[in-house]
Amino acid sequence: MVTNKSDFTRLPEAAGYDLIGDIHGCAHTLERLLQQMDYRKVNGVWQHPERKVIFLGDIVDRGPRIRESLELVYNMVQAGEAACIMGNHEHNAITYCTPAPEGFADDYLRSHNPRHTRLIKETLDQFEGAQDEWDTYLQWFKTLPLFLENEQFRVVHASWDDALIRTLQNEYQTDKLNYDLLIESVQPDSFGFRLMEHLTRGSHIRLPEGIQIHGGDGFTRRTFRTHFWAEKPETYGDVIFQPDNLPGNLEDRALSDQEKEALLYYPKDERPLFIGHYWCEGVPALVTPNIACLDYSAVKYGKLASYRFSGESQLDARNFVWISVDRDES
Repeated sequence: MVTNKSDFTRLPEAAGYDLIGDIHGCAHTLERLLQQMDYRKVNGVWQHPERKVIFLGDIVDRGPRIRESLELVYNMVQAGEAACIMGNHEHNAITYCTPAPEGFADDYLRSHNPRHTRLIKETLDQFEGAQDEWDTYLQWFKTLPLFLENEQFRVVHASWDDALIRTLQNEYQTDKLNYDLLIESVQPDSFGFRLMEHLTRGSHIRLPEGIQIHGGDGFTRRTFRTHFWAEKPETYGDVIFQPDNLPGNLEDRALSDQEKEALLYYPKDERPLFIGHYWCEGVPALVTPNIACLDYSAVKYGKLASYRFSGESQLDARNFVWISVDRDES
């Protein structure tokens, strides 16, 4: 299926954009952050007289007020006061709730195994008895762009893979998932799978045989997340980008030629890039002069972070704004 070439998302016009990281159901904190940035609720929609919001995905899962968060974000987008891209949790929700076509091993695109069910449990619990409302959001998720860009900046949930993005634009003539790509997105070694892995989950390196990470979120992993701005990385420690430390002295382990070749790289002379996804901690800071990560672990009682972008070619850490998440969200 090839869509019309006009199927590209346009940013709402504004004097500036306030980019907000992973919300994960922290609706009260999101309202406080918007208030701090001089947004006001008018006729049920949060808005600013001059600026617009760009949400970086992962509105759902884990948090206590997922339904309220979705309502707030959805209403802003529908009213033209915000844009939102797809995060891996929105993609997970679509595939978990979409029946698989004939010939698949499972009944749904994303298997309903204990691990996958645990990830989406809070979301489905909070929509119990409101299936029509949940279905509306699922359909909306399918319309979310996988990235946004203009001449000044770029936005993606996890990592910018220019080759995959240009293929999506030029060959599929879209910036979203169509049905064929959705089916591909759960089939390893396909274009759709690589697209969603890189853009919404980032790149990973597999740990050596017999080694695994027991994460702070309760999951056990055989891979670790890598970043994409090391110009000439040599060791695991040069590219690791996640809250959980590597066991033993693995940070000193040399990258193989194959691992180096698989890593992405976003040059420092490219336009500013905004990402979420990576569970950063501490005071929001730039990861490079032209990359800002805005996921500061809000749902783990960290910070809900925003960057107030006004067209600058060089990012400035003084433009971060954040709210520390307190127990009011629980």
